Parts: sequence; C-alpha cells; structure tokens
Amino acid sequence: MKIAIISDIHGNMEALEAVIDDINKQKADKIFILGDLAMAGPEPARTVDYIMELVKNKDATVIQGNTDEMIAKYTEKSHDPYLPQNEIMAEALKYTQKILNKEQIDYLAGLPEKLSLKIGELNILLVHGSPRRNNEDILPAQDIEKIREIIKDTSEDLIFCGHTHLPAGYQIDKQTVINAGSVGRPFTEAPQACYALLEYQELSSKSFEIS
Repeated sequence: MKIAIISDIHGNMEALEAVIDDINKQKADKIFILGDLAMAGPEPARTVDYIMELVKNKDATVIQGNTDEMIAKYTEKSHDPYLPQNEIMAEALKYTQKILNKEQIDYLAGLPEKLSLKIGELNILLVHGSPRRNNEDILPAQDIEKIREIIKDTSEDLIFCGHTHLPAGYQIDKQTVINAGSVGRPFTEAPQACYALLEYQELSSKSFEIS
C-alpha cells in the first residue's frame, strides 16, 4: 500500500496539479491532506473546489490547517484574534475570505483539527502543526527533547504534520514524526513542491518506508 501525504497548498493550483500527477504516477492508494488549502496563493477558490472534488473521486482524507481555521472564523471585527499581525498575511486572509463562497468556507470550517486512524497495524495521527496546536512548529534540526515534549501525550506509531513548509523527520523511541513540507509555498533552499510517500509493506505488520 502507498499513501501520499501533502500539506500547505495555499491556493497554488499549478503546484497541486503537478503533485497530484506525480502521486498518480506513484499509484498511491490513499492521500492524506494536512491543511492550509487556500490562503496566500493565486487560486484559493479553484483549489478548494479541486480538493472537494478529489475527496469525492479518490480515497483522500483532509484535516484543517491554521489558515483554514482563520478563513472560517475571521469576523472583520477590530482586534479579531484570527487576523495575522503580518500585514501581507492579514491582507491575504481578507482577500481569500471574500473570494471563497459560503459552501467553500463551510467546507474549511467543517474539517477536523486532527485525526487519528488505523491502517493495518499502524496507528497514524494527522495534524497540521503539532498534536498540541495547529500553529506549533515541528522544524528540521529541532532539539529532540522539544519534539519529545510536543508528542508526549500521543501514542500513535506515525505522526504526520506540516505548517512549517520545511520537511523534517524524527524517530522518538517507537514513534516516527514526519513533516511533509509544502506543496504550494515551500521554504526550502530550492523552492520545489514536495510531499511524503508512505509505503506500507505488510498490513499485518508495522513495517513501512517513507520517502
């Protein structure tokens, strides 16, 4: 079984279509989408529609990112807690909320914040930022004890996250933590869309590979 894990699309349809094309070439059986679908990119509405259609036609699971929550909850009131302090991101939020229709915003609002599921013998946790908060960073080369503290209340074998736009991986005792990076706004030195691919060899075991 192959499972593709993508995150942080941010309204970048060109990147999303390229990644989905590669996922199809890899013949992935499932797709996990870890949030931040629309905000701060050129085609927010088309991206949400594409994801909604993808869920209908493929075995795809979607959770809510922190910017999805912002879009769903921002009220335009003064001192709204969901308005980013960064002026560029604040304008991106206002623009995206105006561009999306009610059905699209309701879809983002209804996405789960995180999701625990079982595939064969593997217990998998899907989060956007961390198991604790959707805007908490799990970064490359982070102190291992910090990662241990972040995941201390979890028991899943695999934890997949995004949010930082930087891929990363950690092995903490018997748990594996993977940041899938970003499809639409990668912060890597070579800014190319990336995703993770889980290859599960035997559904009756806990043997897997991640690339």
